[in-house]
Amino acid sequence: MAFQFSSYLLDWYAQNARVLPWRSRSGVSGTNPYVIWVSEIMLQQTRVETVIPYFERWMARFPTLAALAQANQQDVLKAWEGLGYYSRARNLHHAAQIIMAKFGGELPKEIGDLRALPGIGSYTAGAIASIAFGVDEPALDGNIRRVFARVFNIEHPLGSPEAENLFRNLTRAYLPPGHAGDYNQALMDLGAIVCTPRTPDCIHCPLTVLCAAYALNIQEIRPLRNPKVKVPHRIVSAAVIRRADKVLIAQHPSDGLLGGLWEYPQGSMQTGPVGLLQQSSDELRQEMVEDLGVEIHVGQLLGVYHHAFTHFRLTVQAFECRLINGIEPQPRKHNALAWACLNELANYPMGKIDRLISRKVNMNQAAGF
Repeated sequence: MAFQFSSYLLDWYAQNARVLPWRSRSGVSGTNPYVIWVSEIMLQQTRVETVIPYFERWMARFPTLAALAQANQQDVLKAWEGLGYYSRARNLHHAAQIIMAKFGGELPKEIGDLRALPGIGSYTAGAIASIAFGVDEPALDGNIRRVFARVFNIEHPLGSPEAENLFRNLTRAYLPPGHAGDYNQALMDLGAIVCTPRTPDCIHCPLTVLCAAYALNIQEIRPLRNPKVKVPHRIVSAAVIRRADKVLIAQHPSDGLLGGLWEYPQGSMQTGPVGLLQQSSDELRQEMVEDLGVEIHVGQLLGVYHHAFTHFRLTVQAFECRLINGIEPQPRKHNALAWACLNELANYPMGKIDRLISRKVNMNQAAGF
């Protein structure tokens, strides 16, 4: 069955491979290690159609590994803005600097060396090694797990040790020597465009004749999943502190969520109903004393903004504020503070919510508010 599996799969891929920018750049077609590395990092937890424009802008801005290593982190984060999971951008930048210093500017071929780089785990190392260097190494992502769960009717839920052990063994056992790059990409493409999470297109699947789930007509309930855990909802207030045509923004510490990005100073996160404006105002005033060493007047509500992170949902209530004690704010918990001109806010890398607040501030300014 292994020969049939890989043969059917590779024949299908030869006719149906997706046309993607990282598969057709200059040099050896589709095997530029830097290009593949960047694309694989961007594709982590992000859909292909979302990644493509970011990838193209990134390659125009940082066309080589050396260009990325020499870049300022703020430029790197700005190029990544809107793609989310910003630790990926910080890790790319840091890894590029390590590669320049330790590997002479060439992405290493060895799996162990790849995995030692920031931001590269088992899947990404396998993808880079197989696609860029032709190493007989499997790659195991969500699409590939779904294909194998259906073809082999795996009855253990995703994420369980039993399922992961089966996936690792099967992907390696069915890998055709000398064709790992195409094999891994074929499985990714098959899972993305045919063996989809809902309503798989079994009629056009090259593996239908081998698929145990299809034979049992249970393909739509494979893979099995554990019950979803309820995602907590957190609420925070943000202070939009104005001084003439400038606004105070603060830079997150380099590590952690949104590390290195700029935000409007915030209070502590709370749980509970949105809209407790008086309570939020009181807490925000106290937080600014503790975090910036200043007293503020909290004015009207500027807007309410929502965003979903991986492990929680966030609502930000942004208030127009002003200083009332004449003391200059100090960055007690942030990397830095800046009084940014309103027309220069676009130059500072920000997360989605803070970018929306910036646009609102600029719209109000333009309208004369």
